[in-house]
Amino acid sequence: MRTLTKICIVDDDDIYRFTIERTLESLEYSTKTMAFSDGEQAINFISDHLNEDAELPDIIFLDIDMPVMDGFQFMEEYEKIKSNVSKDMIIYMVSSSLDPVDIDSAKKISSISDYIVKPISSDRLKSILENLN
Repeated sequence: MRTLTKICIVDDDDIYRFTIERTLESLEYSTKTMAFSDGEQAINFISDHLNEDAELPDIIFLDIDMPVMDGFQFMEEYEKIKSNVSKDMIIYMVSSSLDPVDIDSAKKISSISDYIVKPISSDRLKSILENLN
């Protein structure tokens, strides 16, 4: 059983990142969050820590629509380095988009565990954390 769950939020919306961090705190699970405002920052972090399990997140909540590198571009880059990453990370694509094209595109990427429509409810977060531990 894991004692600390590292969660990575990749989203350009400051208010959303703040809200999800507060929601996680309210659930009183042992979590540590890290946040990036675009996919490039996140993929660079992962690339810099490929073999450092303690630094890498357990869960990534990845937005689709971001500047610099969007969620799908992040996934393209992640797939290139995935075999070199020492830790299995669970990736959720998170978006306010209900566009079937976005949902289908996300579901076709095997490294994406699920597509979640924003906002993520506290019940959904709790379920994700409980299933991890």
